[in-house]
Amino acid sequence: QVQLVESGGGLMQPGGSLRLSCTASGLSLDSYAVGWFRQAPGKEREAVSCIGRNGAHTYYADSVKGRFTTSGDNVENTIYLHMSSLKPEDTAIYSCATPGLLCGINWATKDYDYWGQGTQVTVSS
Repeated sequence: QVQLVESGGGLMQPGGSLRLSCTASGLSLDSYAVGWFRQAPGKEREAVSCIGRNGAHTYYADSVKGRFTTSGDNVENTIYLHMSSLKPEDTAIYSCATPGLLCGINWATKDYDYWGQGTQVTVSS
């Protein structure tokens, strides 16, 4: 059974940093691309980033470019989302999922599978 589990969320002050984890069971993340998404209350889900197999390519939404980076650890079978210079507008539930083998230039709009349950990130003073 394939499962992705997010962790690492919490309450941070503006300007702070946080690292989210997406740990997989039932599949090897070195063979799959992984995307991060977020959804704030009352808003549509937003694609945040995608990392290709073995970190070959990374893609970011304009809203997080330069502040967020994504990386992987094949030993831990985990994909990370490193978030810095956090803003109140980054407050959302963050989830990970896989689009299959590739992110692709349409990474933000393609179909994803094996969604995790999400982890809450709150940025507030």
